[in-house]
Amino acid sequence: MATAAIVQAFAFGAAADSTQATGAASEGNPTPGSFDILFADGEAKRAPRADGHGPIGVMGDHRHHEGDLMLSYRYMRMQMEGNLIGDKSVSPDTIVTTVPNRFFGRPMQPPTLRVVPTEMTMDMSMFGAMYGLTDRVTLTAMLPLIDKEMSHITYRGPIGTTRLGTFTTDSEGIGDFVFGGLVGLYDSKSAEGEQHLNLILNVSAPTGSITEDGRVLTPMGGTPLVRLPYAMQLGSGTWDFLPGVTYTARRRNLSFGAQYRGNFRLEDENSEGYALGDLHQATGWAAFEWVPWVSNSVRLAYQTQGDISGIDTNIVAPVQTANPDFYGGDRLDLLFGVNLVGQSGAVCGHRLAAEFGFPVHQDLNGPQMETDYTFTLGWQKALGDC
Repeated sequence: MATAAIVQAFAFGAAADSTQATGAASEGNPTPGSFDILFADGEAKRAPRADGHGPIGVMGDHRHHEGDLMLSYRYMRMQMEGNLIGDKSVSPDTIVTTVPNRFFGRPMQPPTLRVVPTEMTMDMSMFGAMYGLTDRVTLTAMLPLIDKEMSHITYRGPIGTTRLGTFTTDSEGIGDFVFGGLVGLYDSKSAEGEQHLNLILNVSAPTGSITEDGRVLTPMGGTPLVRLPYAMQLGSGTWDFLPGVTYTARRRNLSFGAQYRGNFRLEDENSEGYALGDLHQATGWAAFEWVPWVSNSVRLAYQTQGDISGIDTNIVAPVQTANPDFYGGDRLDLLFGVNLVGQSGAVCGHRLAAEFGFPVHQDLNGPQMETDYTFTLGWQKALGDC
């Protein structure tokens, strides 16, 4: 019922503004085709369009006017289940009988892996702010709160396929704080449409923990408290440089965008002796605005990441997530989104958006858990709108 009420409020605001715009145009004002202008009581005012922002899963796609402040919140979930070696599915029994244990030879370390992760969920709440320092430069800041949970199967003893039991580990807390800005490189706007090219210059500070602990079930039946593997940590532990570039274009009710983003580690290793692999992401999308308050999008997103360099000497276990070589790889996702934006009244300028996606190709440095789906739900409000 609450969701229906929100959608009805957005629809009512859109209908009200449509009436105002039509009346104003008939009085000699140019038809408000479009993009950031609404005519109300004979006065030109800024009004948001649903496709004025990219899909909610894309960050850094737009700038703000000087003095404008936008606040945002995103909830993101990633669900993983099953394992891949390269692009081939592999069973837990196969992993524990064929994949060598990197730590074999150390006390209590068997020749092959004996613990297999079967499912992982990551929930993240991202709080963000954007401020227009000038019309060309927008400052940005983002702080994530992360909650991870991973389920495992433990096999009995050093060999064989007899299952001893299952266990779950979890970690939660703040992630790495990201700050920086967007710089406008090119802007073009006409009655028919507009184009923008923005440079992204962000830095990530190592505020997320990389020393999370948890209880595990060993092949011998013990339940010690140990340093959790890299996948369960909350940050990179290094200062990172996050550059990118975004191109967006709109013509009438159709909009397009493309973006590249990188994540480059500025340090050879963190305080625990390792560095995550560099990350490259590229995405492109198209959106159609049905009416000023609602648009739909389709997007392709590709990412490739290297494995981990170095090693945390406190992470030693017969499980794939303890091996730095079993991280990184390639993934291509297909995503579908919807953007809603209020046009008048109490909801004016408030944006609600969602995006759901799933991989169409994965080639992982495995064995490694495969992604099932990603989901993002977000709210945004530019205080300068309306």
